[in-house]
Amino acid sequence: MGAHDLTHACHDRGHCLAPGLFRSLKRGDRRREKLHVIYDYGTGKSIEFSGPEPLGADDLRILQGLVAMAGPAGLVLSPMPRTKEGQQLRLLLEPKWEAVQQNALVIMGSYQALCREIGYANCKDTKPVRDCIERLWKVSVIIQNGKQRQGFRLLSGYVSDEQHCKLHVALNPLIAEAVMGRGQHVRIDMDEVRALQTDPARLIHQRLCGWIDPGKIGRVTLDTLCSYAWPDDACAETMKKRRPKARKALTELTSLGWAVDEYAKHKWEIRRPSDRRPPHPAPR
Repeated sequence: MGAHDLTHACHDRGHCLAPGLFRSLKRGDRRREKLHVIYDYGTGKSIEFSGPEPLGADDLRILQGLVAMAGPAGLVLSPMPRTKEGQQLRLLLEPKWEAVQQNALVIMGSYQALCREIGYANCKDTKPVRDCIERLWKVSVIIQNGKQRQGFRLLSGYVSDEQHCKLHVALNPLIAEAVMGRGQHVRIDMDEVRALQTDPARLIHQRLCGWIDPGKIGRVTLDTLCSYAWPDDACAETMKKRRPKARKALTELTSLGWAVDEYAKHKWEIRRPSDRRPPHPAPR
């Protein structure tokens, strides 16, 4: 694939909508805080994320890039692979309970390809990308559906060989199902991902993509938009600082073709652009 060949990522809706899964971080937050987020669907189903460090907008971009790469370049790995390489990859996934019987999806690429697709200017320094991937790999996911529970990692598997420019990453079963076009999935425009300039805009963009489908309209308050980037409770003085940053994020979206209208003070109507491009073919 050439640079910027990927047009979109088909992402899992729960990973996009879980409040606080990705957030705007200050210096030192990763040393002081941990990740623990529960998204309750309200129908006896929930998804819980936990990890040793919080996830930021940089981790968000890397995951979006991996999900996008999985569309045309993903390799579906069955529960009982026939090849020795497939069997070794399957052992690395650490699936538990029902996840043992689910297909996995493996991306076989490179750090450089991933950097290009998310719009990183510096593809030579792979350490920040590697750090993000390893941070994502450390996150545990627990799904509850009624009385049933299953667990896996956010990234089910990860192997890299920087000497030979190889990167293999396996996506968890929920994301794999979304990439293959099954169930509730979210379509994220990668041209938009590459064009966004600030962390709040990146965080708000994914959350809006999670609940506003292409060509559709949603209404949201400015403080709710703030919560997409900063999920913690804040005093009035802090909110005064956050609201202008959220407004700036909306300006970034406007430049990408989103229509935003402040129909009342701090209340916004947002129309997402229609998606006219064909989908990627399903992973092989």
